[in-house]
Amino acid sequence: MDEPHASAPVWPAFGDLMACLFGLFVLFFVWSVTFQVALAAEKEARGREQARLHALERALAAPLAEGRITLDGSTIGIRGSVLFSLNSAELRPEGARLLAELSGPLRAYAEERGGELLMVSGYTDDLSLGPSAGFRDNWELSAERALTVTRALIAAGVPSSRIFAAGFGAEHPVAANETREGRAQNRRVELAFMPRSAPAKER
Repeated sequence: MDEPHASAPVWPAFGDLMACLFGLFVLFFVWSVTFQVALAAEKEARGREQARLHALERALAAPLAEGRITLDGSTIGIRGSVLFSLNSAELRPEGARLLAELSGPLRAYAEERGGELLMVSGYTDDLSLGPSAGFRDNWELSAERALTVTRALIAAGVPSSRIFAAGFGAEHPVAANETREGRAQNRRVELAFMPRSAPAKER
């Protein structure tokens, strides 16, 4: 008669199972802690950004209340009629005073934003320019207006290394160009902070 086989000990298998479970627990714990840290960092970053936006809004309270500018997030909108006469890229006295008023808050906000740049964007309506306008088209007019605002802000103290101009012509309207009011809304300048592009790698 054959002798019964001796049953294998269960403790080594049980130990291996417990080691696996402990390893899974450690992995889950590390993941949970990492997730909580990342969540807290993101919440802190959002809080800092909200504080900066509130500070900018407080600094711009007067022109906002007077309707001379709009503020959408961190983008400041200025109607073209506040800054320029029709089909002109020469600052009106009212526009020059407004830009001087904005330069301090913009400079402070730029310092808080670290490596970001302030983009000055010019926009027009879609009406063709007459021969007396002095500009070939709306692209040129929008670019000249953006450059005029950029130079005024630099003269008022915004660092030249932190600002640039762009003209968009009649592209990206915010209202229909079929009405006088809509065209007036589309003739505008916007100031917005943009991430600085990483330098291109040399080949």
